[in-house]
Amino acid sequence: MEFSVIALNVLYAVIGVVIMFISYRLIDRLTPEVDFPAELQKGNVAVAIFIAAIFISIAMIIGKALG
Repeated sequence: MEFSVIALNVLYAVIGVVIMFISYRLIDRLTPEVDFPAELQKGNVAVAIFIAAIFISIAMIIGKALG
């Protein structure tokens, strides 16, 4: 494998993680009535499933956009 291919994949992974973090923060700001970290600390499974669904959806969108 060429080094440029590996470097490009690492770059895409980093870009994906950054976009994922920005998306999470945006959704967190758009829903001020829900404190996601506090709800997760309490063990709220519904919030955990909601966040997981958000991450999977965003990852699918980023994958198609970068792919």
